[in-house]
Amino acid sequence: MIQTAHTTRTVLTLFTAPDDVQSHRVRLVLAAKGVVYDRVEVPPGKPHEELLSLNPYGDTPTLQDRETVLYEPGLVCEYIDERYPHPPLMPVDPLSRARLRLACVRIERDWVPEVTNIRAGGRAAESARKRLRDHLMSALPLFKAAKFFLNPEISLADCLVAPVVWRLPSLGVSLPKEAKPIVDYGERLFRSQGFARSLTADERLLGEL
Repeated sequence: MIQTAHTTRTVLTLFTAPDDVQSHRVRLVLAAKGVVYDRVEVPPGKPHEELLSLNPYGDTPTLQDRETVLYEPGLVCEYIDERYPHPPLMPVDPLSRARLRLACVRIERDWVPEVTNIRAGGRAAESARKRLRDHLMSALPLFKAAKFFLNPEISLADCLVAPVVWRLPSLGVSLPKEAKPIVDYGERLFRSQGFARSLTADERLLGEL
């Protein structure tokens, strides 16, 4: 969704949750582009007046680029990729672009809700761990096929996959030995300076668990 801001900031601004897969996704895109921006952390469950004035849903991530305000993570990520074209994070040909977008939709619908379910705790958490583990193992051929997810170069898909993989230890999701390509994939990305820049203080702690 796109709308016009009532209050104009002079610097690109991201309203982000301190620990959230979708917010982390957008921060990774900005880090990959080397974009300088203001980061406004919005604790979950606490209304933020400025954010509510920009986004009627008051949710994160929300991006403000002068008069323009965008929300919905996929839209925000593609806007950043087009607004700052180097390095490109989408393939050039239409078929590859569609394939990558479809993969992101599957991850948003299948993987990300399980992260939320696990963190909610209770009896359903263990079932959610199993489902998330199964989703990851089903995607194992995609981790084996190229250096990055579906692509020889880092793409928008990696900016969604990596935040999920980063959280696996804190979620109590253990992978079998045959999942080593997923572990190796994560380690390649986690060592990068861009990934380090994308983390909030809360998210850095997840890597220490």
